[in-house]
Amino acid sequence: MALLISCKPSSISNISFPFILEKNQTSCKSTKMGSFSSNNISCCVSTSSISTVVAQRKLPILLFDVMDTIVHDPFYHDVPNFLSRQILVIYECRILLRLRLMQSLLAMVQCCFGHLLSHFLFRMPMKELLECKHPTAWIEFEKGLITEEELTRKFFKDGRSVDMEGLKNCMRRGYSYLEGVEGLLNSLKENGYEIHAFTNYPIWYQMIEDKLKLSNYLSWTFCSCMFGKRKPDPDFYSEVVKHLGVEASNCIFVDDRMRNVEAAIELGLKGLQFENADLLRKDLSLLGVDISTNESQELTECSS
Repeated sequence: MALLISCKPSSISNISFPFILEKNQTSCKSTKMGSFSSNNISCCVSTSSISTVVAQRKLPILLFDVMDTIVHDPFYHDVPNFLSRQILVIYECRILLRLRLMQSLLAMVQCCFGHLLSHFLFRMPMKELLECKHPTAWIEFEKGLITEEELTRKFFKDGRSVDMEGLKNCMRRGYSYLEGVEGLLNSLKENGYEIHAFTNYPIWYQMIEDKLKLSNYLSWTFCSCMFGKRKPDPDFYSEVVKHLGVEASNCIFVDDRMRNVEAAIELGLKGLQFENADLLRKDLSLLGVDISTNESQELTECSS
């Protein structure tokens, strides 16, 4: 039972704060919980006919990866094109500086064959991007081990410059909910489930929040940049379960990457690989999660 305890300090007005009482398993008689005083503050509370406890935590707790599970990931879909355009601009500038006497010829070549250059240079394959970028800088950034300024200096392993503000703007434009996921999150919220983000992402998660307001549905509780760990590190999963204060079997983890799901299952969590929102609805239902909405309930009642 949740009560309000009223405290009367000698020099300030009344203060009230919530006090949670657990169910008395052996007696339902009136109970006086007692009183205490310290530093001129006295508190007391009494109850009558205590027989039930309110506010039981609803299980299971849902843990969601974010990128390509809830939100479109621009890094794999939009960033390669952005970086290709940046490389092309640098390439053109160097050509013009070195071949000033051939500017008119270069302009003619670009006019005639610019579309071909765009086709090949504006579409950097992800494999090429992964080969060009620093092997550990992004991971360190996701863990919160380096700052954005350090990432800017280390992004490419050959030391070439990167337009970090342009890159961030590219990411912002690319953030969007995957089809059907926002409606699913809303259904889970309406049914009272506790939902947390459990994601490998840097401090830029704040840009996602600013644009999409994920906090309307979940808590940004477990981001790699806050814990200095990344999935599928078992210590990260263990820390999450410890933080939640529940048995691992009372958690359902959803991620688009199977290796992350397998790591969760190995530690006793229930794991689901995300493919699309419709399949996830079915998988959650099979695990006993109620994803019905007021609208669907009304339609069921009308048809019966």
